[in-house]
Amino acid sequence: MTRAFTVVGALALALISGCGRADEKVDTTPLPATAAPPYICDHVPLRAAEQMTGLRSPLTKGSFDLASGDGYGNGWCGVYEAEGDRSKVLEVVLLSSGDPRRVQEELRHGAKRLPEIVPGGDGYYRATQFAEHTGAVAVLIRDKSMLVVNVDRGAKGRDHEADVVAMMKLVAPRLITDKSAPAASASATDKGA
Repeated sequence: MTRAFTVVGALALALISGCGRADEKVDTTPLPATAAPPYICDHVPLRAAEQMTGLRSPLTKGSFDLASGDGYGNGWCGVYEAEGDRSKVLEVVLLSSGDPRRVQEELRHGAKRLPEIVPGGDGYYRATQFAEHTGAVAVLIRDKSMLVVNVDRGAKGRDHEADVVAMMKLVAPRLITDKSAPAASASATDKGA
């Protein structure tokens, strides 16, 4: 009889625990429209990273050097699960090896074009799938600057593509340097008019 109560008790506990997880509310509100502190890696808004990943107080590491890479900047910021295998769930990477032709190639293969985020920049975004994890990636290129926002394991129930575009809008103005800005066109007075 005790054994039957133990089995029934274990099943009841499992059902209650399962219901608790199913009833958890996923924050599906859009990411903030403006970057605000606190920041991780000095440039990535923590609140937006938490919202995208569903993690609270995640492990983070990385840094950006906006003066390196011939002035185009380099660096990265990783967001990791605080428990378990401490998998990387979000990464923001800045490289000084951008090639604008990459955007056209990705668009031909089904990626979607990013809206204009920084003057002279062009980019794409698309959904990603790795095993049972869904995510998205966004890439913005201006001259030699290439900025990548990659969420490997987005919070369930969120629009991962919308999230990487929104995060790109938050971090690109902070990380894409003036070095990569397009040259201003000559005014009429400069042309001798």
